[in-house]
Amino acid sequence: MVKVTVDGIDVEIPAGSNVLQACEAAGKEIPRFCYHERLSVAGNCRMCLVEIEKAPPKPFASCAYPVADGMVVHTDSPMVRKARRGVMEFLLINHPLDCPICDQGGECDLQDQAVGYGDDHSRYLEPKRAVTDKNLGPLVKTVMTRCIQCTRCIRFSTEIAGVSELGATARGETMEIGTYVEKALSSELSGNLIDICPVGALTSKPYAFVARPWELKKTDSVDVLDAVGANIRVDSRGPDVLRVLPRLNEDVNEEWLADKSRFAVDGLKRRRLDSCWVRRDGKLARASWQEGFDAIAAKMAGMAGDRMGAIAGDLADAESMLALKDLFAALGSTNLDCRQDGAALDASRRDFYSFNTSIAGIEEADAILLIGTNPRREAPLLNARIRKAIVANRTKVAAIGVPADLTYKVEWLGDTPALLADNSFIATLKAAKRPMLIIGQGALRRADGAAILAAAWKLAAETGMLTADWHGFNVLHTAASRIGALDLGFATGKTLDKMLGGGVDLLWLLGADEFDTTKIGASTFVVYQGHHGDAGAARADVILPGAAYTEKDGTYVNTEGRVQRGQLAVFPPGEAREDWKIIRAFSGIIGKTLPYDTIDALRTRLEQVNPVFARVDILPRFGCTDPAGPAAGGVVGTAPFTPAVANYYMTDSISRASPTMAECTAAAAAPVQMAAE
Repeated sequence: MVKVTVDGIDVEIPAGSNVLQACEAAGKEIPRFCYHERLSVAGNCRMCLVEIEKAPPKPFASCAYPVADGMVVHTDSPMVRKARRGVMEFLLINHPLDCPICDQGGECDLQDQAVGYGDDHSRYLEPKRAVTDKNLGPLVKTVMTRCIQCTRCIRFSTEIAGVSELGATARGETMEIGTYVEKALSSELSGNLIDICPVGALTSKPYAFVARPWELKKTDSVDVLDAVGANIRVDSRGPDVLRVLPRLNEDVNEEWLADKSRFAVDGLKRRRLDSCWVRRDGKLARASWQEGFDAIAAKMAGMAGDRMGAIAGDLADAESMLALKDLFAALGSTNLDCRQDGAALDASRRDFYSFNTSIAGIEEADAILLIGTNPRREAPLLNARIRKAIVANRTKVAAIGVPADLTYKVEWLGDTPALLADNSFIATLKAAKRPMLIIGQGALRRADGAAILAAAWKLAAETGMLTADWHGFNVLHTAASRIGALDLGFATGKTLDKMLGGGVDLLWLLGADEFDTTKIGASTFVVYQGHHGDAGAARADVILPGAAYTEKDGTYVNTEGRVQRGQLAVFPPGEAREDWKIIRAFSGIIGKTLPYDTIDALRTRLEQVNPVFARVDILPRFGCTDPAGPAAGGVVGTAPFTPAVANYYMTDSISRASPTMAECTAAAAAPVQMAAE
């Protein structure tokens, strides 16, 4: 540790820290534009100037100056104030005076620091420089005349996202930031450029000229468009969700957010189900809640419990799944499934289907084997953690699956599951101190998925991944509801395949749209409870309008088994209601009244079914105490692995309804078409 005095305050900080970090440790605010704690130091904005005793009599850039024992720093001396005013004056020479029409207005670092550290006039009267705007695709809007060349965007795209598409051309006054060849950004994390830009040079294109920050109601919630469970803030005005931003959570998403989670929100107000529908004479017609409930009750009357089944969708919350499970238990049915893709998941033990290392634990690994997964498409934020481990620890990564650009160096071993038993990376795993593997849904949704799961566990045991203080076996999910459903036992009785083709007479779909609904038996009565008119609603005989994740209080469990809660930001449209309330109301209609009337009572029931639901926002780290693996369930096949996610931008009913995601899909396909031509 090094002792430093900042404005008369003594602090101790680790050796190798910079002066800016020492000042923050002393509680002093240091203005900055280019410095970001998660990026490399550039030192080019010169706003973080301080004065250091016994050093040359000049201001120093605190972000690029290392601390020394006994150093004395002044953050608000006359020299520092004059230097900062001069820097701000230089920055504003060419910055346009368009704050009233800038989307960054009200949450702009340049505005705040100009008021706090700038002067009240400028000595420069020359014409301002103008820079041509760049087309970065459908997500990021550019007004490059506002750019102050802090290079945060370049460093983020290169260091965090791992896609070196942004850079600087020319020098001095003619320097410009952009793509070297004009094209859309290809990173799934490109929206974070908007957050880290300290001025209005990079803003959200879909959100342009929509609202001001002070007009918005801000609600903390959890993202459900993949299984990472990123912490988010939902900004709404009236009945509309206008934007979604990331919240800081070091253990899950740090301060980043994937593009689909950020920009698919315009799909929340399109293709919505806002009233009940009942199929009459082969056509769906609007109906009242009573008519919808009566139609279902009439069909259920006298039906054996074994002839009923329920499927939970990928976006379902734990409360609604438990309510549906309790309802079907009262009806005498155990036919429940949450695996729309048919993934062979062993629910007998939680570590058989969880990401046991934890997302933050990836940074501790020194060797990683990917099996049948493309984390860049399936979980971009988790993929960024893998890249972070490689950059910081030189972690070695190998993969068995379809070759793809994961933004980091990967040793591709092949694409067949036979390589689980014998491959060149096994020696590296055995020699590693903390090896881990990640098996994806592309490996588990096959006919031999159970055998592959068992083979992967066996490989983990043989290579030292399963110890008392380290659990290196990890399943990467793509559905936000999957872990919670398995924790609740929503995978019993007949599987999805056995419920299709006439396997049941009544099928209740809880937002389930990710399977081939044409395989449902022609005589099967289908109840669809959900929020979008997608595949499940098209096949339904009765539609019950539910609430999207921004329109209800809900509990979700991410891929690592972390229990988190989302909050209601806006009310559901029309006659739509929260899903557990719909099920509770229907249970009273058929005389099977569920024993809870409030969400608190339902959450108490959640904890009774599985105590893990009592650990909200807490994820204990467990080693492996029992090396016995899941049942083999057959032999490993020879067919190569296939990707689990064909189109990153459209994986659920919300993103499929989003015009922005449709534009991203078209932009992603354009380079492929050009290459083919």
